[in-house]
Amino acid sequence: MEMNQDQVQVLQQRVSPRLIAANHILELSSQELQDAIATEIDENPALDMVDVSPCATCGQPIEGDACPRCAKKQEETGSDPAMMDPTEQYLENVAWNSTTVTRDADFDPLTLIAAQVSLEEKLLMDLGAMVDDEDMPIVEYLVGSLDTDGYLRCSTYEVCQKFNVDPEKVEEIIGALQSLDPPGIGARDVQECMVLQLRYLEARGERNPLAIPLVENHLEDLGKHKFNRIATDMGVSPGEVEDAWEFVKTKLNPHPAQGFDGSPTRSGLRPTQGFVMPDVIISNGKDGIEVEVIESRRFGLSVNGMYQQLLMQANQSGVDYSAEERDHIQHYVSRAKMFIANINQRRQTMQKITDFLVAHQRDFLLHGVRHLRPLTRATLAEQTGIHESTVSRATAGKYVMLPNGEVIPFSNFFTASLSVKDVIKDMISNEQRPLTDQEIATKLKDHGYSLARRTVAKYRDQLDILPSSLR
Repeated sequence: MEMNQDQVQVLQQRVSPRLIAANHILELSSQELQDAIATEIDENPALDMVDVSPCATCGQPIEGDACPRCAKKQEETGSDPAMMDPTEQYLENVAWNSTTVTRDADFDPLTLIAAQVSLEEKLLMDLGAMVDDEDMPIVEYLVGSLDTDGYLRCSTYEVCQKFNVDPEKVEEIIGALQSLDPPGIGARDVQECMVLQLRYLEARGERNPLAIPLVENHLEDLGKHKFNRIATDMGVSPGEVEDAWEFVKTKLNPHPAQGFDGSPTRSGLRPTQGFVMPDVIISNGKDGIEVEVIESRRFGLSVNGMYQQLLMQANQSGVDYSAEERDHIQHYVSRAKMFIANINQRRQTMQKITDFLVAHQRDFLLHGVRHLRPLTRATLAEQTGIHESTVSRATAGKYVMLPNGEVIPFSNFFTASLSVKDVIKDMISNEQRPLTDQEIATKLKDHGYSLARRTVAKYRDQLDILPSSLR
């Protein structure tokens, strides 16, 4: 058997460590990026955080000795921003000058947003002021037994057995829990939640005299719209029952924990969205719609000056450095440069993507969701020259603040169904009687949407709207 050796050239695609690191940075949200930067600074002595001072006039980061936005404005108008009309200056600077903050290098405008308190933290703080210290273990157990909607998922008997206390003590603490915001918190079922919320509204002067007895005694018949039977049992007219049911439907929220927004005060029962840190801000400027990637305001990085000097010395002949010392210096300087390059690449990619979205979805930004144009990530990738997988990484799990102050996920720009969902929501809000999914599908044709009944039902479910039989 004859054995031979042959040389063959083969081309293989391999993912470089640098590309892996760049993709990882690109996928991070603004908060995750902040954590990654803090970790890298702790681990890499060759990486420094640079002071990023905001302009006292517009809040933009200063580059060198001047603010690029104000310098441009001064060139165009021939005037100093500091000399503008007082009213105009107030409107321009209200976000910066209405709060007394020292203009130092560590100032970050996003820190002006009040820290969000979790629902669990708020409940524990409030109950801590209402019950004896010896009862706090029971309080902590009850709060820990709340589900994501705010319902209490443990029985009085279970708590009595665990802490060897009387049922009266447990019910007393549950009553204290149920007296707190958001209304309905700590309820053990939907019926109790609704009654708690109706009592809360009644204390605020909003009441329907039939609402509480209706929910307490006729909830099952209400769901089936048996208004005549309920009216007969209660000795009132069917119209009065329907009015009470309308009050219940429009005023109450069966998911009380979703009505908590983490702010110091709140009102009403409808769910509100908690604060989400945007990754990009789209705003209306004097020159049109402007885009700012948040990290440009928050993060400034550079290679440590001492390490740069050590690297220069290590590369010079005649300088006495051991191989281990040279490797140490080279490794950390290269790592710092690559990290900074990846951060800059992330910013440039997100800026390019958002600039395209602003141009393509201008009507949506100015006039609302009904003007959202169909767009896919593949189309954006083709138009911008960015690979589709890069577009997906750059937008996944990230949020953008719109000119109206609303914070939405980037994915909304690629969700064509949002406009038709808004039409469906509007139809149901203005219906004279509950519309079936088929009736909604028929009406949608008048708006230029051709949807099957099943699709309407799916979109309605996604909007958390009950079917017609339960509305």
